[in-house]
Amino acid sequence: GETALDLCAAPGGKTLQLAAAGAEVVALDRSEARLKRLRQNFERMNLKAEVVVVPAEDWEDERTFDAVLLDAPCTATGTYRRNPEVLRATRPADVAKLADVQHRLLDTAAAKVKPGGRLVYCVCSLEREEGETQVIAFLRRNPAFRTAPAVPVEVGAPDEALTPEGWLRILPSQWAEKGGLDGFFAARLERIAD
Repeated sequence: GETALDLCAAPGGKTLQLAAAGAEVVALDRSEARLKRLRQNFERMNLKAEVVVVPAEDWEDERTFDAVLLDAPCTATGTYRRNPEVLRATRPADVAKLADVQHRLLDTAAAKVKPGGRLVYCVCSLEREEGETQVIAFLRRNPAFRTAPAVPVEVGAPDEALTPEGWLRILPSQWAEKGGLDGFFAARLERIAD
């Protein structure tokens, strides 16, 4: 029954989970081609979402949401277990460029969160500049937000993924006996004021 906005939604796996959980979802992405799969999956699953094709920073809509998900564009260095070429292809300049995009998208996402609502920021990157550093800087810029500590079992993460700040930092070496995991960073933030 809550409202949810998925920024950078394509190809739509997380959007689908939000809708299946009963949220009224707006799925936003800049790529029409990538949203095609999202639309197909929603049709196949007989679920509904409002789909908007526009860069997040250009979306002019006054609505705010109970939950906003920002799975931000990143270097994807956390996927090296399955895609080893990502480590060779990533340059320091790429990290800086994407960190700037993430900074802007986080501020865009924050403006869409209702008071009392939640913002989840995540990246499949091992780079602190794209994870922990982004959230530290965001919280300094946005005193209306605070960390809502994660509970690893809620998302199927190993207990050791929980950081002292209450964020999740999943490493490819965790759960090695089960085939390992992709590297990931996620922070759940809540808006405590207007």
